[in-house]
Amino acid sequence: MARQKDLDKKKSDRQAIERSKEGTERVVLVGVGLQSDVKNEYKESLLELMELTETAGAEVVGSLSQVMDKFNPATLIGKGKILEIKQIVEETKANLVIIDHQLTGAQAVNLEQELRVSVLDRTQLILDIFAQRAQTHEGKLQVELAQMLDQLPRMIGAWMGSHSRQGAGIGTRGPGETALEMDRRRVRERIDFVRKQLKEVQKRRSQHRNTRRRNKIPTFALIGYTNAGKSALMNQLTKSEIYSEDKLFATLDPTTRKVYLPGGPPAVLTDTVGFIRRLPTKLIEAFKATLEESAEADILLHVIDISNPQINRHVEVVNELITEFEWQNKPILHVYNKVDLATNEDKFKASLYPRIFVSALKGIGLDDLKNMMLDKILSLQKKVELFFQIEEKHKIYELDRETNILKQEHGSTGTMCEVLMTEAQIQKWGAYIIQKSQI
Repeated sequence: MARQKDLDKKKSDRQAIERSKEGTERVVLVGVGLQSDVKNEYKESLLELMELTETAGAEVVGSLSQVMDKFNPATLIGKGKILEIKQIVEETKANLVIIDHQLTGAQAVNLEQELRVSVLDRTQLILDIFAQRAQTHEGKLQVELAQMLDQLPRMIGAWMGSHSRQGAGIGTRGPGETALEMDRRRVRERIDFVRKQLKEVQKRRSQHRNTRRRNKIPTFALIGYTNAGKSALMNQLTKSEIYSEDKLFATLDPTTRKVYLPGGPPAVLTDTVGFIRRLPTKLIEAFKATLEESAEADILLHVIDISNPQINRHVEVVNELITEFEWQNKPILHVYNKVDLATNEDKFKASLYPRIFVSALKGIGLDDLKNMMLDKILSLQKKVELFFQIEEKHKIYELDRETNILKQEHGSTGTMCEVLMTEAQIQKWGAYIIQKSQI
């Protein structure tokens, strides 16, 4: 009897494996571009889409591309290209087509009707990877919000196969509420609910940041293109064991850890989500609480994979997002990672300053990086003098919570304080700062 159970279990396991193999999505990728686009941009983007597809766990069985003067409003791509895709789908027995561009709901439906297989776009693929990667409650909420924000404008027709509430009987006469309207209303209600929960997360994060600020703890944030090695660097600098793998978006949830700098104050380092070209705007909106960790950091560490052939494009994408997020005035250290895999020719491409060459995997250059981080903290602070009238003496308590008061001198009309301040703090306390012309 026991032996029969073992045989049944083995048979069940084999069947599960076979089902898993059969269930692997076979994907045809379609790159699209305009004649007016940067040359070869669509090719590089298509290669990245292939890597994203493999990261999502699917098998790429074919790819093709089309460059046009303008997009087809009904299907994005031309009729001839659709026939070509259809032929490849039939030959490869593909069950999914992914378009390397944003599709409208109508375009996706039209393409599915023509190709007879499911059709996704680049944004939906990235959101699917994020859904796989999210581990924490916060991460799952952010991904859900991004997916719903992306889904809402795509909803057309009897979405999800539902039907209208119109019919016979009391309470059902008249125009009623269509199935599509019901679906949209449910999605909007869920969006409102998730946003409220994320506001609570945002509030908690803000409280943690205020505590660090009161305790005068310097903060760093790791930013960079996905798979540049941010998490591996985080592990080395903080002696942590955060999940790290050579994959796009291997880690998603933000993590903050203490980092000890030689001869300096303890600081904190935050690892955030990686960037990618054409990062979905809905994702940016949903991950606002996460991105605030970088926005509030004193110093950004831009981690760059120096061994990647697309290094210049990756740097460009990150710089564009830094401008979009209005972080360009923040101090940035450029950390060229994976130097153990780089050639001398690669190093010539490292044109950003201040810079440091490291290998998170091999532990190369980490002490030098820590020294640079400490120097950057010290360089951000300036010695200034502030004067508080007697009636505003209570402000000194608030000042002491934000920065180091080096000296206090009490007089008949008020108190002079000598402190170390960053540029942001100088702007905040500008009304109390004693100008040299006043001395």
